[in-house]
Amino acid sequence: MPTAAPLSRPILAGIVTALVGFTSSFAVVLAGLGAVGATPAQAASGLLALSLAMGLACIVLARRYRMPITVAWSTPGAALLAATGVVEGGWSAAVGAFLVAAVLILLTALWPALGALIARIPPSIAQAMLAGVLLPLCLAPITGLVANPWGVVPVVLTWLVFARLAPRWAVPLAFLAAAVVVTVSLIQEGAPVDAGLLIPRIELTAPTFTLGAMIGVALPLFIVTMASQNVPGIAIMRSFGYEVPWRPAMLVTGLGTALGATAGGHAINLAAISAALAASPDADPDPKRRWVAGVSTGASYLVLGGFSAAFAALVLLAPDAVIPAVAGLALFGAFGASVQQAIDDPGERIPAVVTFLVAASGISQLGVSAAFWALVAGLLVRTALHAGRR
Repeated sequence: MPTAAPLSRPILAGIVTALVGFTSSFAVVLAGLGAVGATPAQAASGLLALSLAMGLACIVLARRYRMPITVAWSTPGAALLAATGVVEGGWSAAVGAFLVAAVLILLTALWPALGALIARIPPSIAQAMLAGVLLPLCLAPITGLVANPWGVVPVVLTWLVFARLAPRWAVPLAFLAAAVVVTVSLIQEGAPVDAGLLIPRIELTAPTFTLGAMIGVALPLFIVTMASQNVPGIAIMRSFGYEVPWRPAMLVTGLGTALGATAGGHAINLAAISAALAASPDADPDPKRRWVAGVSTGASYLVLGGFSAAFAALVLLAPDAVIPAVAGLALFGAFGASVQQAIDDPGERIPAVVTFLVAASGISQLGVSAAFWALVAGLLVRTALHAGRR
C-alpha cells in the first residue's frame, strides 16, 4: 500500500490557493469599490468583509461536504463596478445593490426557476458583456507605460518574465514589484505613513435602494457572478470528480454576500480558476483528503483579512498608474477567455460584438450603467437576427 502524503501537502495547497487568489485581484476589488463611491476606509472595510466571508464560507462548505470547495470574491463583479462608476444615490445605493445581488443569489438556491432564467441568457452575450466591461481596465498597463514608465515598467516586466516561468505566480509577483515601487517612492518623497491606515476595521453603511443601482449594478453583478464564477466553478470541480451541492453552495455564498454587503463587500461566489489549486491531485493524491485544502484556504483568507488595511494603504499611497497596471494584468486571462467564448459561435458573433461594444463604451442613460444596456442591445440584435429561425 502506498504511503499517504503528509497532511502538510493539502494545507500548503490551501495557503497557496488563498495567496494567489488574494494577491492576484485585491487591487481590482479596491478599484471597483472606490469607483462606485467608497472612501478609502470603506473600500478597506469591504476588502476585510470579503476576506472574512470567503474564509468562513470555505471552512463551512469544505468541512461539511468533505470536498475542497473554495470560495472567492467576484473579480468580474469588481471589474464591473470599476467600469460602472458612481451610481444615483452614491455609495449607499451601491451597498443596497450588493444586498439585492445577495438576495438574487439566495433565490437561485430557493427558486430554481430563477437559475433557469439566467441560464437562458446566451453565454456569448454574457461573456461579451464581461469582456466589454474588462477592456478599459485591461488597457491600464498600456496607458500606464506612457503615464508613469518608471513605475509601471518594472511591474510589467516582472509579470512577463513569470508568465513564462511560473504563470500561477505572475500576477502576485507583479504586485510584489508594485509594492517595491511604492516603497521606493515613499522613501524618496520622505512621506510619513499614518499607522492608523494599517489597522483593519469595519465601516458599516446603511443601504439605500435606487432604480439605477438595481438595474445598473445589482442585476449585472448577479449575472456576471453566476455566469463567470459560480457556473464555471461547478464545472471545474466536476472535472476533478467532485459534485458540489448547488443549493447549499448558493445559500452559503448568498448569505456571505448579504452579511458582508453593509460593510462594503460586493459579492462572494464559488472559486473558478483558483479552485483547481485546491482540488487537483497536486493538492493531495487522495481525493478524499483534499477537503483539507479547502479548510486551509479558508483559514488563510481569515489571516489575510487581518492585513486588508495594509493592502488598501499600499494602493492609496501608490504612485499614479502603478496599481491600475497590476489590476489590468490580473484581468488579462479573464478578458481573453471572455472574448473567446463570446465569438466562438459564428452564428452568435454579431450580437456578441454589439454587446461588447456597448459595454466597452461606458455609456450611461437614465442613471443605468452600460453593462445593462449592453445586455439589452445584444439580446435585441440577437432576437432580430434569429427571429423565425429554427
